[in-house]
Amino acid sequence: MTTLSIRLHDETFRRLNKLAQKTRRTKTSFIREMIEQALDEYEEAYVALDRLNYKNARYLKTAELEKELGL
Repeated sequence: MTTLSIRLHDETFRRLNKLAQKTRRTKTSFIREMIEQALDEYEEAYVALDRLNYKNARYLKTAELEKELGL
């Protein structure tokens, strides 16, 4: 596993520290979980943007999509 050092605003650090104490989890576990969730969302968003920018993209209305999918 690789180590990463980050700088946080004092208020953010205070909130994270308070949460860690309340839940008896480490700050690292929260940060790791948040980064993994955010990465998933960013990756999905960029895939969607790539698809929207694709020159030969085909856009369907809801009714057309339902018909094509047999719904």
